[in-house]
Amino acid sequence: MNLTPEQVRLFRHNGFLKLPGRLADDTIDGLKAQIREEIREEVAPVVRDRQGHVVRLSDLWNRGAIFRQAVTAPEALDALESLLGPDIELILNRHNHATLRLADEGTDYLHRDILQWSRGIVTVLFFLEETTVENGCTQVIPGTHLLFPGFRSVNITEDEALRRAEILDQTVPVPMPPGGMLVIDSLLIHGAGRNRTEGSRMSMTMGYHSADELSNVENPRRVLVRGEHRYLGNDV
Repeated sequence: MNLTPEQVRLFRHNGFLKLPGRLADDTIDGLKAQIREEIREEVAPVVRDRQGHVVRLSDLWNRGAIFRQAVTAPEALDALESLLGPDIELILNRHNHATLRLADEGTDYLHRDILQWSRGIVTVLFFLEETTVENGCTQVIPGTHLLFPGFRSVNITEDEALRRAEILDQTVPVPMPPGGMLVIDSLLIHGAGRNRTEGSRMSMTMGYHSADELSNVENPRRVLVRGEHRYLGNDV
C-alpha cells in the first residue's frame, strides 16, 4: 500500500510513521519459529547479552528465503517507494538483524542510526510480537531528525547540548501490534525501552535507501530490492 501525501508529510515532519500495512499471520508465525530455532541452535553470527544469552541474529538477509521475502514484502516496499522513490536498495552492513528482547538489567540507550545527514537511510522495524510500554516498545523523540546535523557517536544520550535543551525529556513510546511496521528516519533520536515483563519482544530491523544514481560501482553491501540501478553521472 502506497502512502498518501499526508502520511509522507507526517513522516517528513515527525521522522517516523506507523505503516498502514502489516505482515500476514502465517508469515509472522514462520519468522518467529525460524528465529527461535536459530537462537536455540546459536547459528552464527549472533550477539549475546551480559548473561550470555543469544538475543540477536545478525546477517538476516543471508539466513534464508523466509527472511528475504518478509523484508521485501509489498507491505513494506510499496510504502518505502513513497519515501525513497522507485529504485530501492537494502543495506547489509547496517541493522540486518533479528532481536529477542528479554527482561534484563537494561542496556538501552537513545541513538541515531547514522552519524551524518547527506546519505541518510530509512529504518524499518518489523514487530513479530506485540510491543508495549511494559515490554520495551520503541521510544522516539519526534522531529529530532531535523536537529543537530552531526554527532561524534550514534549514542547521543550523554550529549551536553541535548541535555541543556532538555531534548531527551521529550521521548514518547510507540507501541506496535504483531506484524506492524514502524519506519524511522535514520537521524531520528530513538531507542528501545526496557523489558519489565517475563515475556519477550521479538522484532527485525532493516535499513533501506535510494539507489545511488551517481555511483556506477557495484557495492556488495547493498542489495537492489526494487527498481533498477541507473547511472546518471554527467562524466559520460
